[in-house]
Amino acid sequence: MPLFTRSHPLAQQKATGETDSTAATEAAAPPEPQGPPEPADTADTSEQLETAETAEAAGSAESAADSAEQSAQLPARAGWFGWRTRYPRTARAVGLGTTVLAGVLLIVALLVPDRLDRITLQSFFRFPVEAIVLAIVLLVLPAKARRIVAVVLGAFVGLSTVLKCLDMGFYQTLARPFDLVFDWVLLSDAADFLKDSVGRSGEVLAIVGVIVALIAVLAGSALAMVRLSDVMARHRPMAVRTTLVLGVVWIMCFTLSFQVGGVTLATKGYSTFLANRVQYVREGLGDADVFKKQLNVDAFAKTPPNQLLTGLRGKDVMFTFIESYGRVAIDDPTMAPEMDKTLAAGDARLKAAGFASQSGWLRSPVTGAGSWLAHSTFLSGLWVKNQQRYRTVTTSTRATLTSYFQKTGAWRTVGIVPGVRKAWPEGKYFGLDNIYDSTHLGYNGPYFSWTPVPDQFSLESFEKLEYGKKNRDPIMAEIILASSHNPWSPIAHTIPWNQLGDGTIFNQIKKEGTNPTEVWKSAKRVRTEYRKAIQYSVDSLTQWMQRYGNKNTVLVFLGDHQPVPTVTGGTSDRDVPITIVAHDPKVLDKISSWGWTDGLKPADNAPVLSMDKFRDKFMTTFAK
Repeated sequence: MPLFTRSHPLAQQKATGETDSTAATEAAAPPEPQGPPEPADTADTSEQLETAETAEAAGSAESAADSAEQSAQLPARAGWFGWRTRYPRTARAVGLGTTVLAGVLLIVALLVPDRLDRITLQSFFRFPVEAIVLAIVLLVLPAKARRIVAVVLGAFVGLSTVLKCLDMGFYQTLARPFDLVFDWVLLSDAADFLKDSVGRSGEVLAIVGVIVALIAVLAGSALAMVRLSDVMARHRPMAVRTTLVLGVVWIMCFTLSFQVGGVTLATKGYSTFLANRVQYVREGLGDADVFKKQLNVDAFAKTPPNQLLTGLRGKDVMFTFIESYGRVAIDDPTMAPEMDKTLAAGDARLKAAGFASQSGWLRSPVTGAGSWLAHSTFLSGLWVKNQQRYRTVTTSTRATLTSYFQKTGAWRTVGIVPGVRKAWPEGKYFGLDNIYDSTHLGYNGPYFSWTPVPDQFSLESFEKLEYGKKNRDPIMAEIILASSHNPWSPIAHTIPWNQLGDGTIFNQIKKEGTNPTEVWKSAKRVRTEYRKAIQYSVDSLTQWMQRYGNKNTVLVFLGDHQPVPTVTGGTSDRDVPITIVAHDPKVLDKISSWGWTDGLKPADNAPVLSMDKFRDKFMTTFAK
């Protein structure tokens, strides 16, 4: 501060505590009389004042610089119990390690894909442009605003990481990303699935683990961003130069599509991920209006009841869904040989009882899970692809295939739904006169993981409760077979029908089954158990038809969706088999123009019909 001292000697004297009697005397003496100032003197005075002001400003700037320099030279915080002071080398190593860890954490969060099958070592050897953008934002902000923004940005990166983890789970089960608009309700279903599969304790531990992980990710990302912003602020010149250089390098690599080991070095994948999520949300919010318009279009809404389904009058019609019975069970080379034997044996049983069958393919709106969406699509004739559509259609007056049977007054309509274990208000929407859930089938045996009632017992209960009654009206039944539900371990096997009793015989069968924890350690074992579960469901159904079916029985059975990607290998194929079985040849004659394959196994080139188109096609075919 030399200029400030020379311009203000009295201030300097006061600051140093020194006195100068001569200066004090001169300062106290009255000024001598002076004449009018000369013009030149006025100019000189102004110049002096200007010089003094300039010097004072310069002095203030230098003072601020000195203050900053002194602040920068302050010793580091002592830390808990003064460990930084006692162990300075360790403190420096810990600081460096923390900074590196923070950088790695944020880079991984930006680069990690949202699908498990895309996570490879090469996917992390890329250069995200978002890291440069974040650095620029933090460098241009003042200190106080910088820390606040760093916390917000860090938490946002953490939230997006959580969303990526949700996507990973949904891709593994539903082969699609998590829907931020509609899928929140499915989290409670996932908790129920855990409880049924691993027990209440396992469910609680899993939920606690998820909550702890969520907090750790959000806090860790925020702290990492703050740490890096502080480091850049302390080394601002170097940080600015480094950011500019990296920005230029990224632009060059992106422009030239530079690759290392087949991987594009410069990426903007995180920005693309966020843009896609925003687009999904916008489409989801607008989907409700689109679906409501489709809801009101029904070709049979004004058809008189006496003109509906006249080609099936007097028949017992069963619409039976086999859980997770997808095309992979028939087409996959590792499953096809055993499935071919099961389907061939089923054909032989049916032919021995006087039945014939034809099969084709349907394209489901879901894969991996979401059976209720597939069921409502098949029955309503609408593409029910998400939970919002399901809620909309099941609270509407839209008629379903089953409710049209009810509307005619020619059938008693019943539902066999062993997978339902709590209130199911949607059941009324499907036009069912009576619903038998897991508590009304007379089963006293054990659960098989998620499955409350084995398929063979469910079908036997249908026979005892409804189908086997004498002097009854024709029946239309919706039957959902649940034994082939994930996790496919342990699974039941067919036993003599007269030994089913109240189901307690299945206690021993369950003990002899596999352990799901062990099965799911190997994708190969999962696929094997899945195939066995489908075989059990098909065997139960064809044996029931052979045992109880008659000349008026018409069976329509189909898969609701493909199994999880662990079984399908991640294919995007959503096809499921569908078969119509009948004793009366006139029934199959009516569908001869559909191009389906004779027997229980549809040909590879058999027609594929969108599942939402089946209702109208079926009702048109059997209108007379």
